[in-house]
Amino acid sequence: MKVTVLGASGRVGSEIVKELARRGHQVTGVARRPDRVPAGAGVTAVAGNVNQPATLAPTLVGADAVVSAVMFVDSDPALLIQAIKDAGVPRYLVVGGAGSLEIAPGQRLVDTPDFPEAYKAEALAGGRFLNALRAEPELNWTFLSPSALFDGSERTGVFRLGGDALLTDAQGNSRISFPDYAIAMADEIETPRHPRARFTVGY
Repeated sequence: MKVTVLGASGRVGSEIVKELARRGHQVTGVARRPDRVPAGAGVTAVAGNVNQPATLAPTLVGADAVVSAVMFVDSDPALLIQAIKDAGVPRYLVVGGAGSLEIAPGQRLVDTPDFPEAYKAEALAGGRFLNALRAEPELNWTFLSPSALFDGSERTGVFRLGGDALLTDAQGNSRISFPDYAIAMADEIETPRHPRARFTVGY
């Protein structure tokens, strides 16, 4: 497949680029600093700015899917969604956040008293992005939320998938590594199971 990754030089985006390239897909990595996009067979790095849809849309034309791995506080969902539409991309997948996941029916993680203040703006922006996608009448989107702790470099290929609820293990921990998250995203690109829906991944 031809897959374009926005934010391809970041911690998550770079792992998604590497995972897709490992599977033999043609990957276009878009970043403000294309020299930081992981190099590899089938990977093309291009310069792009997600806040400039007029110049962004042409770089998306011809992609079978676009993955957005950019910070929510640094992007505008309306601009990104419009760029996807203008480019005629059939599928749009978004690296989501954990803040909008529920810890109980109707109670989001970001709204709990102990949610770290340093991550609150990004989490709230992620919730707004998800709401914008849910309001789209026709766009084929998927929003993949990580677990509460999103870090690490181990690649195990062993994880669980969920829906709108935060995944935790028997000890109450909620975590996923960047490479294992990338596996879940690549799996969804290859075999769509969550069209027009949000899902989550964790150990």
